[in-house]
Amino acid sequence: MSRISIVVPCYNEAKRFDESAFARALGEVPSLDFIFVDDGSGDETLAILRAFELEHKGRVRVINLPLNLGKSHAVRAGILEAFSGEAAFCGYWDADLATPLDELPRFIEVFEAKPELDLVIGSRVKLLGRSIERDPWRHYFGRIAATVASLVLQLPVYDTQCGAKVFRNSTTTKDLFREPLTSGWVFDVEVIARLIRQRRDAAMSSAEFSIYELPLQQWHDVAGSKIMIFDYARAFVQVLRVWSRHLRS
Repeated sequence: MSRISIVVPCYNEAKRFDESAFARALGEVPSLDFIFVDDGSGDETLAILRAFELEHKGRVRVINLPLNLGKSHAVRAGILEAFSGEAAFCGYWDADLATPLDELPRFIEVFEAKPELDLVIGSRVKLLGRSIERDPWRHYFGRIAATVASLVLQLPVYDTQCGAKVFRNSTTTKDLFREPLTSGWVFDVEVIARLIRQRRDAAMSSAEFSIYELPLQQWHDVAGSKIMIFDYARAFVQVLRVWSRHLRS
């Protein structure tokens, strides 16, 4: 399998960091490495990550952000580091492993079957034969937010907010993260909007043909999520700002 570098943003994850799951993924996928970004945690997260880095030298890197600047800043710092290496594919994955790492090889299979793709995003679609367990209220509010995002982006995307996304390492995708992300919780929408604008400005084919949504086999809500119901209301405003900044003209 092609080399893969996965960024894992972490903030106060000491109590739920699943060291065994990350170690198992390293053992099962020899071409995989992790970049953990500690986003100014106030607990023992950084110490745990440093110990894990020491145990898996050459396969694990830790970036320490002294101040808590938010998930988008942590993801961008890690992705820029990943893109600077030799990995063919670079992505980010939520630290709680709501999306199991067992799903990762399926992302790479899609890329290898479809060389035109820039981005593969996980999609939490509850279908027969799949195990997708979401808190009902978060699911309903999330569906409203996703519908708004789809309308703003003018793409038939089902799930912009799943925390599992992988990019092909190219000049095109590197440019998506060249400037800081400014949209808080909906930074995923901003990344997709940048890709749409980038391809439109370069007179390339629609972004719809360079993004693939992969229905996950498993996704389970994990206790301790930092997303609250009122964050969804804030997300609507942030999505409109994304449209104004990147897609209006």
